[in-house]
Amino acid sequence: MSDRQSSNAYWQANLRIIYVCIAIWALVSYGFGIILRPLLSSIPVGGTDLGFWFAQQGSILCFIALIFFYTWRMNRLDAEHGVDE
Repeated sequence: MSDRQSSNAYWQANLRIIYVCIAIWALVSYGFGIILRPLLSSIPVGGTDLGFWFAQQGSILCFIALIFFYTWRMNRLDAEHGVDE
């Protein structure tokens, strides 16, 4: 595989990971916290409803988990393409 093809494969894989992370983040923050909040309001969590919890805590915790996932996955991708540290 040429350097250009390898570079394109690397960046396509990188963008795919980014798109998945953005989709998960959007689902959790906007979907669960705003759009689906009325459906989740009947589920109690820690003295409040699940929709409010996602809007206040869940989206932040999900974002932090996505940061760790992205770091872990990019380290593996770098190693697969020989550009790791």
